[in-house]
Amino acid sequence: MRDVAEFLQGWPPFDALSAEELQRVADAAEVEYLPAGTVLIEQGEAPVEHLRVVRRGALDIVHDGRVLDELGVGELFGQASMLSGLPARFSVVAAEDTLCYRIPAAAARPVLTQPAGLRFVARSLLADPVPRRHDVEPVVDAAHRAVADLLRTEPVVCAPGTPVREAAERMTEVGATAAVVAVRGGELGIVTDRDLRARVVARGVATDTPVEEVMSFPAHTVAADGMSGEVLLDMLERGIRHLPVLSPDGRVLGVLEDADLLAAAPRSSFHLRSAIARARTVQDLVAASAQLRPAVLALHDARVAATDIAGIHSVVSDALTRRLVQLTVAEVGEPSVPFTWLALGSLARREAVPSSDVDSALVWYGAADEAMQAELRAVAEAVVAGLEACGFPADTKGAVAAAPLFMRSYAGWRAAAQSWLADPTQEAALVLVSLMVDGRPVWGIRNGPALPEVFRDARRHPGFLTLLARFALGHRPPTGFLRDFVVEHGGEHAGRLDLKRGGLQPIVDLARWAGMAAGVTSASTPARLRAAAEAGTLPADDVRTLREAFDLVLELRLDHQVEQLRAGRRPDDHLAPADLDPVTRGALKEAFRAVSAVQRRLAGQLRQGVV
Repeated sequence: MRDVAEFLQGWPPFDALSAEELQRVADAAEVEYLPAGTVLIEQGEAPVEHLRVVRRGALDIVHDGRVLDELGVGELFGQASMLSGLPARFSVVAAEDTLCYRIPAAAARPVLTQPAGLRFVARSLLADPVPRRHDVEPVVDAAHRAVADLLRTEPVVCAPGTPVREAAERMTEVGATAAVVAVRGGELGIVTDRDLRARVVARGVATDTPVEEVMSFPAHTVAADGMSGEVLLDMLERGIRHLPVLSPDGRVLGVLEDADLLAAAPRSSFHLRSAIARARTVQDLVAASAQLRPAVLALHDARVAATDIAGIHSVVSDALTRRLVQLTVAEVGEPSVPFTWLALGSLARREAVPSSDVDSALVWYGAADEAMQAELRAVAEAVVAGLEACGFPADTKGAVAAAPLFMRSYAGWRAAAQSWLADPTQEAALVLVSLMVDGRPVWGIRNGPALPEVFRDARRHPGFLTLLARFALGHRPPTGFLRDFVVEHGGEHAGRLDLKRGGLQPIVDLARWAGMAAGVTSASTPARLRAAAEAGTLPADDVRTLREAFDLVLELRLDHQVEQLRAGRRPDDHLAPADLDPVTRGALKEAFRAVSAVQRRLAGQLRQGVV
């Protein structure tokens, strides 16, 4: 099997193996001959038991009868199904007479689960298929599924003093590979199967030892609506294999494993993220970001949901921001104090579309004199300018991290937030709360205190919540007394609806208020609505009404902007009702009236003093 070892050594991930490890794999490999047309794997069949490497010939990867890609010499397949234990996502057919090396799971799994193997699997799965012989349509991209959808077991949450033996027993009962440790002060630790082997069994530690003595702390965490492809890359960059998933109100929903993400990640359009990560200059980022709008058009053509496309748009913005911060810091030097970059607005909620601008804020930790603040301002200005060059213009109303109002110390932000909660009547307090409570950390201290956590105290300030509810009624859907749309009567948008201001904004504002009343801070609009239904701050029927209206208006907003992009026009939110077909026009009217009804009910409750 020397020739097998020599061949494998030239291809990743086998090129990272030691000579001894490589020989073990080669000894286990079998030669497999496949005549042209042979169906090697059927889509949806039992989990794959062998890893295959193409030695000669070519194989087609087929999904629902469509050829997505062609694998050539040195390429491998079967890794996702093997690692996850889930059915095969694709069929594999010999495009011509082909020779493969077939490696049993027992020999392949150790290769794929070591760091170099995991990096290889992630990058191969997250690379876009480039059809070499076929013209194909885009496929729905599972890399943009929310991580909460991938959880497979109930969470095991322990107190710090829980004996190791009890934690292990509870993990075994539910089939979990990790337990989360709830430490005083709301922070989390984590104990994994590997920790139990390496820190307890291997060291002869007593099983009545408290889990806090063997846990990893602090545990990295992820929000429930984080995108799986982005989270996978983040885990690989950090070198972690387990990640607690938190609900918008901070509850542990479960623990995500890297194998869960590898199983969900397809060969996808998420190559944009890889291109951004490889960029060495702002010009490289401009070139990479130019691929975003064609990707949006392709995803729209593939009938991917508007909420998913908006999530992709936001993930790309996050990646651009992080890379711009990295490049800027490398050029001008690391600021003297640590800081976090916050996305605000629709980008923070992962609801951005091509017309969206960029709202941002900066939080630094510790004391900073004028010189240090000047360093931070220089970084912020460079990042804002870089985003503008990449087609992500800054907020025209001044909500940008380089502005003094949106660049403060954590202590300064906390004091300001507490003052807004205590006295929401002060100038612009509710506007600033609406911006900052959306805030989501994009770069910097992502496991430390994030500004929106301050707002979890909102439930202790009923006067603030009442004013925020009134504020949420400020934007009204464009419905008229004659059961028709209210359109703009003059100017360049005469006869058109503003889908953002009159369609989405009322729903976003209601969800933000209801979410804060339920103890939820930074989150997407759908996540806030779900939390509001669970907490009873909005009736389940109203939540269903608002969610359906949100999905419809966002879909129409994206449809409208895609048409404008195809026509070479600048995307906006102004839609002519006459351009809609009768069914869609009727559905939009009903959605607006339904949202208005929810607002009326809330207004009545405010008058009665029950909110």
